[in-house]
Amino acid sequence: MQLTETLRTLCAMPAVSGFEEQAAQTVAELFRPYCDTVETDRNSNVLAYKKCGRKHAKTILLDAHLDQIGFIVTEVLDGGFVRFAPVGGVDPRMLLAGEVTILADEPLYGVVSCLPPHLLKAGEQDKAVPIDQMTIDTGLTDAKSRIKIGTPVVFAQQPVKLAGGQYCSKCLDDRAGVAAILLAMEKLKKAKKLKCDVAVLISAQEEVTGLGAQTGTFAVQPEYAIAVDVTHGKTPDGPSDGTFELGSGVAIGMGPNLHRGLTKRLIKTAKANDIGYSLEVMEGNTGTNAWTMQIVAHGIATALLSIPEKYMHTPVEIVQLSDVEDVADLIAAFIRDFDGEVDA
Repeated sequence: MQLTETLRTLCAMPAVSGFEEQAAQTVAELFRPYCDTVETDRNSNVLAYKKCGRKHAKTILLDAHLDQIGFIVTEVLDGGFVRFAPVGGVDPRMLLAGEVTILADEPLYGVVSCLPPHLLKAGEQDKAVPIDQMTIDTGLTDAKSRIKIGTPVVFAQQPVKLAGGQYCSKCLDDRAGVAAILLAMEKLKKAKKLKCDVAVLISAQEEVTGLGAQTGTFAVQPEYAIAVDVTHGKTPDGPSDGTFELGSGVAIGMGPNLHRGLTKRLIKTAKANDIGYSLEVMEGNTGTNAWTMQIVAHGIATALLSIPEKYMHTPVEIVQLSDVEDVADLIAAFIRDFDGEVDA
């Protein structure tokens, strides 16, 4: 598996929250060589299983979310202009003059309209334009016949490999997590007989409701779960606390939402295998599927592994490829030796 090509494939697939069905089918095929069974459910979750063959074996669930932030068309105006609303946490400051793809029956290119500085009134340059006042310019004279209200819209930027082993793309939150789990499952295919069953959940709608993690985890009902997501990478203009250097490895979450025994076991595994890691203290809601999965059914012992990422929820998210690989290495090393028991 070539990580850059896998990320390119994953990031090219549009999957705005609630519109993941087509992407889920593609992701299911990517996991099929490494799992015994793979299926998609009515919520566009991907559920894959690798059985160890042991009677009464415990199950550990690996989760990363498939959906991405984006937009939805709310009105089609004369002159080829389209009004839109955000789906997920979108910052209006970075939208003006942005490139987008409108996922009509035939995908259409558009740009978010913006006034040139010459036409702005005094004081307007320092103000963010509310999203409900923005429009997408398609240039079409027949936009009303080609674009329907409710059509999803995604950022149009294409993935690019940067210097220093970094990778830039839209929706690396959380396609980088999907890639890490896929790489881990490839490593486990070559492993000797496992002592636990492994379930994979590539979940829908994390950015808006957590629906996929809740229903998918309920379907599996594992004893243990590991959520894989992204966390904030350190930049010169950002805070020093709560951010992590790209290239520092896995950010292992610690907090009341996360099972202490499972977390300690992951830290021990990272140390034993010389895998780079940092500790991320998360005193409340982690903002990830770990928060949702923990309380499903009878309660799930849950851990969180995160990939440092710069510019989260923008079209130019950046991760370090080695960090994605470290997450995969940690998951694979942990599961190879996991017998289904951890300390409380």
